[in-house]
Amino acid sequence: MTETYQILVVDDDFSIVNIIETVLKQAGYRVLTARDGEMACRLVQIHHPHLIIMDVMMPQCNGLMATMRIRQDNNVPILMLSAKAEGSDRVLGLEAGADDYLVKPFYQQELLARVRALLRRYDRLGSIREGGAKDQIPVGDIILDTGAKQLIVRGDRVRLTATEFKILYVLMSNPGRVYSAEEIYERVWKSDAYAVENTVMVHISRIREKLELNPKKPEYLKVVWGIGYVFEAP
Repeated sequence: MTETYQILVVDDDFSIVNIIETVLKQAGYRVLTARDGEMACRLVQIHHPHLIIMDVMMPQCNGLMATMRIRQDNNVPILMLSAKAEGSDRVLGLEAGADDYLVKPFYQQELLARVRALLRRYDRLGSIREGGAKDQIPVGDIILDTGAKQLIVRGDRVRLTATEFKILYVLMSNPGRVYSAEEIYERVWKSDAYAVENTVMVHISRIREKLELNPKKPEYLKVVWGIGYVFEAP
């Protein structure tokens, strides 16, 4: 049923947001709104919407930039909106990671039809967050057991705190990807990051004690100096 779906609407034009929000709510969807791409990226991490309606032209972080950031670790359907109908703009949107493209002005029924089609595809193929969250996430000879909330280190089960588990879930779900301390903090603590380097570093140090043969010379959980942390097989 549509009421189970939450849709994020991203546009700096409040009149457009109000129209789309009204149409979606009348159709039974739950709606979140954001005024720019930066806010959209934060809301995606916190609320995990089932679909995003993203405008292209916005201040600070535009729709293309936000879509590329979201696509780094999330395959939530994205319907991109633009006042430009040129083929090159459509290509740019799709190459950034959008699933569909709708030109303003649009008919309300066409918007709803696109939304329903994308949600059907989402249900059929699943999402990285839900369908890909298997009971175990292996990286080399380290396995994160998402069911038991434990770490399996070279065959031995190791207990983790809730925070340690969440940090490892972020890092091991995307091995080889570098996460800044701020990004880890926002994903795990679900709040804005400000001067959080020491907090994250302490937890990383504790995790290393549990999984590395030599925590001072880590093989798996490494620092990329000046950027952040990465989990990868040696």
